[in-house]
Amino acid sequence: MNKNTPPTTGTERHRTHPCIRRFLSWSKSQSIMAAFKGIWTKKFWRAVSGEYLSTVIFVLLSLGSTINWAAEEEKPPPANVVLIALCFGLSIATMVQCFGHISGGHINPAVTVAMVVTRKLSLAKALFYVLAQCLGAITGAGILYLVTPAAVRGSLGVTMVNSKITLGHALLIELLITFELVFTIFATCDSKRADLGGSASLAIGFAVAIGHLFAIPYTGASMNPARSFGPAMVTLSFENHWLYWLGPILGGVFAAALYEYLYCPDPEVKKRLKQVFKKDPSGRYKEVEPEEPVIKPGSIHHIDLEKAEKKDPFQESSAEVLSSV
Repeated sequence: MNKNTPPTTGTERHRTHPCIRRFLSWSKSQSIMAAFKGIWTKKFWRAVSGEYLSTVIFVLLSLGSTINWAAEEEKPPPANVVLIALCFGLSIATMVQCFGHISGGHINPAVTVAMVVTRKLSLAKALFYVLAQCLGAITGAGILYLVTPAAVRGSLGVTMVNSKITLGHALLIELLITFELVFTIFATCDSKRADLGGSASLAIGFAVAIGHLFAIPYTGASMNPARSFGPAMVTLSFENHWLYWLGPILGGVFAAALYEYLYCPDPEVKKRLKQVFKKDPSGRYKEVEPEEPVIKPGSIHHIDLEKAEKKDPFQESSAEVLSSV
């Protein structure tokens, strides 16, 4: 052994042992299997297909409002911002009302990512949701492309940044309007609230319409990466397309995190955290070791061997979020 080589500790020797490596590899594969264990069910694929179909209808109807049928005239009128905003808002409200009980009615990768961040949706399910949303957007934009005359087709509703603003400002605009949308979704669908009334889907539709009324002149008001991806893929127009993914996803994550962890935290989560972490005299939080159960003399302690054998701590710890499909 080289004199400069530091001595190997017992922990390092165990880590490099072939048996330990095989065990860690096995536990990792078990965690991955647990993460995707729920995808082979009818309920799962019904939800994924619901996201696909709802996105097809939403993109088809909404992008249809951007078609300027007077484009062949000598002086075509400008786009009707109110018409477009209302069509997008009412379309999303209708789809959420129709598919909310089937898939949750995300119809938006930014919403799906926000649900993952707040542990309301598994990562495995989110991956299939985003794929279904993108494919649905391509299908909807493709149908519109086929049924619309080439003379009035224009840009097919591709979102574009206004040349008078910078890309940084455009990114901020997309972040803010998606923040407003996702915050509305979490606030109107909060099961902890007892003061909710009216229609949650209509409130979400109004949030989409407000965002479009404000941001169409700036960025085209995407608020939804799939909505931008569909027409961009059909027309092969990807100028500044990254902006319409980064901005909405950041806005959605910020809105979800602020609502769930700052403004309206779940009291049960807070209670569990207090049980795990306690403040020491110096003011720092330290993890508390779980107390051993006290067995009184003469009492009978029952152990369910079947449950003990089925319980796999590696699956529960590493795949807690992933396996809830």
